[in-house]
Amino acid sequence: MTAPTDRLWEEIVYIAYYLHWSFDSILELDHQTRARVIAEIGSINARIDGTGEF
Repeated sequence: MTAPTDRLWEEIVYIAYYLHWSFDSILELDHQTRARVIAEIGSINARIDGTGEF
């Protein structure tokens, strides 16, 4: 099952890049919370880029 593993790595790197959280801290998040954090980061970036609403 490489696809779920690859996706998990993408999520870890995305959160670590934007929030500077540790690898272990990110892994402690359940999937639903991790997905919410990723959505919020994306939303903030869209507003900053002018592609979303603020």
